[in-house]
Formats: sequence, structure tokens, C-alpha cells
Amino acid sequence: MNAGAVIVAAGASTRMGDAGDKTLADIGGEPLIARTVDVFERCDAVTAIVLVVSERNLDAITALRDAKGWARTLPPRVGGARRQDSVRVGIDALPAECDWVLVHDGARPFVTPRMIEEGLAAASATGAAIAVVPAFDTVKRVADDGRVVETLDRSQLAMVQTPQVFRRDLLERAHTEVADDVTDDAAMVERIGVEVRTFDGARSNIKVTTPEDLVIACAMLGRTPT
Repeated sequence: MNAGAVIVAAGASTRMGDAGDKTLADIGGEPLIARTVDVFERCDAVTAIVLVVSERNLDAITALRDAKGWARTLPPRVGGARRQDSVRVGIDALPAECDWVLVHDGARPFVTPRMIEEGLAAASATGAAIAVVPAFDTVKRVADDGRVVETLDRSQLAMVQTPQVFRRDLLERAHTEVADDVTDDAAMVERIGVEVRTFDGARSNIKVTTPEDLVIACAMLGRTPT
């Protein structure tokens, strides 16, 4: 397998409020995005990395790449209007020899090499695999007026994380054929009839979306947010 990683960090961080841009937020003495990229840089299974960022962060993340001396990380690219548009920018920027693609949220700094390697192994069966954790809470379907409609069987439910791993040709096909808004790349691949497998994520593999998440991430590293 020759795998490339697309790390998506092009969002507006609107849910961070006054806490600012999560991409460059300090956690444990490092920018959040640096902690994420460092994991992929250390993973032998990944040969190329593309960071897809917002235009306002392009210069700062380019400078960070240079300062860190990341050997496998290509120059950052500016993302599109939607997450899936940003992912497509990243796919197109990967070297042609990358026949597998790992799509990962830049705001998940606690990904591990184990998840990356297990994801590639799981995807080898059908060409697609996603990191999941069991749904531990009770989940109910609620109507627009606030009424509980039903309680879902949580034994058949999973919370989806990244990395998500795809054979490149399947992911490119999905991005070509599916134009509707989706919440993740797996949904696009499902729509073109590809079976998506799962592998173990981790409850620690949190996505920093809100100021509270930033506090949790810093606590996991034994630090105070700055």
C-alpha cells in the first residue's frame, strides 16, 4: 500500500466563539494542528501528507511546516466552501503513486499510528473503512416538536471518527458522482455502492470543536489552555 493522508483543517471554527481559531490553538505547548500532523509524519505507512487549510491560516501553517521540518508534508492547500470540497482539493494534491487515501480531521490531535495502520488493514477488504467507537449513551429519535419518537438500539449504533481510509480510485469516483452535501466521505462512498468496513477508534480520539473540547484536550496533556 502507498498511502497519502489528507488532513482537513479549513473550517471557520465558528463554534469556538471567543476562544478563537482551533487549528492554531495551543495544546500542551504545540499548535493543535502540529500535534495532528506529527502523528502522520511518524507513521511509516504514510508516504505523503496534504494539509488543507483556510486562506486566513495559509501563511501561518506554511511557516509552521517549514519550522517543523516535516519531511512528508507537502505545501498546504486552501480548502473549498464545503468539507467535501476541501477533501477533493487534498486528494488532487496527493502524488499519483498514492493509491490509498486517509482522510483525517485536523482537529483530532489524539489519533495514533495504531489507528492509521488498522484502518489501512481494514480497508483492504472492500476499499473503504472508518474508525468508530460504540454508542455508550442511550440514543433517542426526536421529532421537530421535541417529542421522543423512539429509542434506538444502541448495540447497532456507532459514533464515527477519523481517520477514514479509502482506495483512491473509489474515493475519487465518489467525489465525482455525489454532489449532495454530506457529513463525511464514507457517506459518499456508501452512495456509490461500496461496502464500508469499520475498525476501532478511541474515546480519546476527540475532535476539538468547542472551547470545552479545548479544555479537555489540554487536560489530557496535563496542561492549561493558553
